[in-house]
Amino acid sequence: MNTSSPRADTTAFDSVHFRQALSQFATGVTVITTRLADGTFRGLTASSFNSVSLDPPLVLWSLKSKASSMPVFSGNSHYVINILAADQAHLAKLFSTRIEDPFGQVEFELSRTGHPVLKGCTAWFECHNRSRYPEGDHVIFVGEVEHCEVHPREPLVFHGGRLGGLHMPA
Repeated sequence: MNTSSPRADTTAFDSVHFRQALSQFATGVTVITTRLADGTFRGLTASSFNSVSLDPPLVLWSLKSKASSMPVFSGNSHYVINILAADQAHLAKLFSTRIEDPFGQVEFELSRTGHPVLKGCTAWFECHNRSRYPEGDHVIFVGEVEHCEVHPREPLVFHGGRLGGLHMPA
C-alpha cells in the first residue's frame, strides 16, 4: 500500500495551540508500574493508552524520550497498566510527581511476575514489554498482555487539562 503524500512546507500552528486541540480528546488515565532489579518499584501516570490487537492481545502507551524512568521501562521485561477509577485522581497526581516512594502511600498487590497492581482500579493489564518505537519526542511501548482483570467502575477521565469522572463539571 502506497501512502506517500506531499508534506506541508510549514506547520500552521504552534505547540500551545496543538496541545489545546489535543486536550479536547477525552482519555482514560493509567498508572504504569514495574519492579526494578533491586526489588523497588517505579510507577508513572500516563493517559496515552490504547488497544492495538485482540490476537495477539496487544496494547500501547507512550513515554517522553527524556523521562528519567525511560531506562527502567525500556529495560524491564514486564509492567502493569492500571486503569484508574473516577475516585482515584489522587493516584494520578501522586504518580505524576517526583516523590521518593509513592508506593508507601498506596495499597497494592503483586502480579504473578511481582509487579504492583494498584487496588481499586477498574482494570489492569500485565504486559510483556514486546517492542518500543521512538517517534518524535516520545517512545511508543507495545505490550503483549499476559494477564488482565476487570472490576467495572466509573473511569477517571482527563479532558481539557482536568481530571474527573464521566460527568465532569463544565
